[in-house]
Amino acid sequence: MTSRRVFLAGAAVMGGISPTLALGRRTDTPTIVETSLGKIVGAAHDGIQVYKGVPYGADTRARRFLPPVSAPGWSGVRQTTGFGPRAPQPNSPGGGGFVPRRDEEPVSEDCLKLNIWTPDASRRRKRPVLVWLHGGGFINYSANSDMYDGTNLARKGDVVVVSLNHRLNLFGYLYLGTFDPAYGSSGNVGMLDIVLALEWVRDNIAAFGGDPGNVTIFGQSGGGAKCCTLMAMPAARGLFHRVWTMSGQQATGTPRDMATRNAEVVLRNAGLARGDVDGLRKLSMEQLIAASRGVYYGPVVDGAALPRDPFEPDATLSREIPLVMGNTREETTTLIGAGDPETFALSWEQLPGKIERHLKSYLGAQKPETVVALWRKLYPDYSPSDIFFAASSVIRSWRAQLLVASRRAAEPIAATRTWVYQWDWPSPVAGGKWRAPHILDIPFVFDNVAIASAITGGGAEAHALAARVSDSLLAFARTGDPNTAALPRWPTYSLARRETMLFDRVSRIANDPRGAERRFIDTIPYRQPGT
Repeated sequence: MTSRRVFLAGAAVMGGISPTLALGRRTDTPTIVETSLGKIVGAAHDGIQVYKGVPYGADTRARRFLPPVSAPGWSGVRQTTGFGPRAPQPNSPGGGGFVPRRDEEPVSEDCLKLNIWTPDASRRRKRPVLVWLHGGGFINYSANSDMYDGTNLARKGDVVVVSLNHRLNLFGYLYLGTFDPAYGSSGNVGMLDIVLALEWVRDNIAAFGGDPGNVTIFGQSGGGAKCCTLMAMPAARGLFHRVWTMSGQQATGTPRDMATRNAEVVLRNAGLARGDVDGLRKLSMEQLIAASRGVYYGPVVDGAALPRDPFEPDATLSREIPLVMGNTREETTTLIGAGDPETFALSWEQLPGKIERHLKSYLGAQKPETVVALWRKLYPDYSPSDIFFAASSVIRSWRAQLLVASRRAAEPIAATRTWVYQWDWPSPVAGGKWRAPHILDIPFVFDNVAIASAITGGGAEAHALAARVSDSLLAFARTGDPNTAALPRWPTYSLARRETMLFDRVSRIANDPRGAERRFIDTIPYRQPGT
């Protein structure tokens, strides 16, 4: 234990955090905490107090398609030592198989539970709070992954880490307001679940040593998109103070007319008449999951819970909130390649067809042959597969981030509070096949590269980079600025230079990386995929 303490103290000093703060009050005795709903006790290990499966909302089965309400209180001391159920969802792999699923876990509509990691569950300190929103789009997955374990962040940064589960797919994002005004918020109840969780954090986190006045929300993929959506929701205003998004920048919501058509598809899938909301509510969870397939789910611009698309040029709701956003360089090796292995061994003859198949809805009037010609000119040494992943990562996955960054940079207040990164460090596993894929940056911000060695390799280089990246997140959570002594000075993003941190073996700042690709996709009118 002595050597571990010495290592942690040294790492804390390098990250600008004092050893005393980083280690906190170490105890392996579980602490009973009194929340607004009742007393809970969790588990303790190596000085970190952990509370899992803490109820923040009532069972949603009784409130299908309606906004959540607070969980009922309880008497006595509730044991909170295991994750809560996953939200109902179709079974589907994701993240190239690198995000562990616990398919043996229960799935339930009583899923509004959260998890807390803290160095000291007491009111003696006011630590920064980091609230993690999980990926999986708005359709699947949960916070119940070891990759999202908050122990290392809590210990290293003397912070409180929170993660949570909430409603997904049609349970959280099926808009039924056209058929019945009582369900006018049904297209956003999954987001309103998160708002309720943030309200719970506001009201209770001080008892866990957290500062409700310093809350950072962070998320990857769908989790990042949820963060961006919250920035446009009046009900979430004041519940968080900084945002860090990874490969998930939600620029537009689903229009009501499209959301209504999606609901009509679900009703037909379920064998119900148009507008039969009562019939839908009476179906079993399994029947609803079956009826949900083949439909896009995401936040709906309903005029109330989500009044407008996030980051519209004249939006003012979130302009004062510091925002870090980034993408990995080869997002699609897992997003597309994991499900279509042929993309790793393409011929020049096959390449246009694969681009047509996977990118048609993203290309507007541009042709696959135009994409191939441009990328071959830019990267003459690339193979057909190299070009496929390079082009698809830009066209499919990078576009929303560029749009959001540009709009923030054009707004004087937001421009001083916006930082952008690009993840260039490649995964060493499988002979480097995955390059720098979607989900790779998650274990680095959590400092969990050993837990996620299946994608990080778990080597010394990965650990060193994780130390620097997690330090940056912790600095951002503490001060609203991601700069640390261990990284090059990270300037805010401007339209003149488009300054971007490239996270790699040796991280550096680049101006307008992939500028030619950016200029190409700027010629394509943008609408969020699926909306």
